[in-house]
Amino acid sequence: MRILGIDYGDTRVGVAVSDAMGWTAQGVGTIKNRGFDKLIAELDEIIKKYAPKKIVVGLPKNMDGSLGFRAEATYEFADKLKEIFPGEIIFWDERLTTVGASRFLNETNTRGKDRKGVIDTLSACLILEGYLNSPKNNC
Repeated sequence: MRILGIDYGDTRVGVAVSDAMGWTAQGVGTIKNRGFDKLIAELDEIIKKYAPKKIVVGLPKNMDGSLGFRAEATYEFADKLKEIFPGEIIFWDERLTTVGASRFLNETNTRGKDRKGVIDTLSACLILEGYLNSPKNNC
């Protein structure tokens, strides 16, 4: 009963997965976004490996709750994701997840290439944890 969490970005895509009980989130990694076809192929391998029941995709909202151009790109990505994943795709408000990830990395003194390599994975973990800890989660 695993759930996959995705932080979609134009340059990098962070991926996290829940434990088998759906209680905690662990980072899977960060994928370089080199276009939909390559990205979907890499995500297909991850989906086959973890066999998630659901996928939670971070939805970038503006601070006032409105949707901007980044949300449109995320919806387009999710449409492509539906081609390889027949399960439920849930959009989760990702406001401030990158801020939270940055704070954590500052606290752990993670800098340079190390930071760039993990911030998207950490953001995916925060998106997934937000969903897992929500009363809306009916796992």
